[in-house]
Amino acid sequence: MFTGLIEAVCRVRQLSRQGAGGRLEVDFGPLAGQVEVGESIAVDGCCLTVSAKQPPVVAFDLSAETVTRSRFGRADGRKMVNIERSLSASGRFGGHIVQGHVDGVGRIEAIERQGEFARFTFSTEKELLDEIVVKGSVAVDGISLTVASMDGRGFAVAAIPVTLAKTNLGSAKVGDIVNIETDIIGKMVKKQVAKMAGGKGLSMEKLADFGY
Repeated sequence: MFTGLIEAVCRVRQLSRQGAGGRLEVDFGPLAGQVEVGESIAVDGCCLTVSAKQPPVVAFDLSAETVTRSRFGRADGRKMVNIERSLSASGRFGGHIVQGHVDGVGRIEAIERQGEFARFTFSTEKELLDEIVVKGSVAVDGISLTVASMDGRGFAVAAIPVTLAKTNLGSAKVGDIVNIETDIIGKMVKKQVAKMAGGKGLSMEKLADFGY
């Protein structure tokens, strides 16, 4: 499990396709000495297993699911990735529950600079938007962020100076593709409500049946 608090921003050495999957090699710099083969690491929010390392380079095998769901299946040219190692039992839980299971991708539609701060607007698919709420948490490229506003096409977040300095959002551009993981709490609520409604959605009649 992860928290969405980024430890380092590292450079991609190579991203290649291998059949339906792929392989990702990242220059971890000094952090490579603290990484072990078999360890789970969030790379731009994707929970990946270290398959090999030759410091400073750390390699990961990408499953077909990862290639399909994440931006790693798209040749977008971005070279800097956010890195977070899994939370230790004694660690401080400072962000929100991030599983590293990317739900899909989004696109940066606008970046509004506000002095040392910035507001980012992302578009994404309706299925993901149904699991996002204003003031709720969302992981964008593995970064724990709070949703400031949303509409039928996407959502916006406000990034503070330390986030811009310590993550790859600081170098992001309009048009960039990002990994999105919605909050697990929202997913569970959505599933339970759908089950209660018999898979047909809520109506005033259903709410009355439930005692509301």
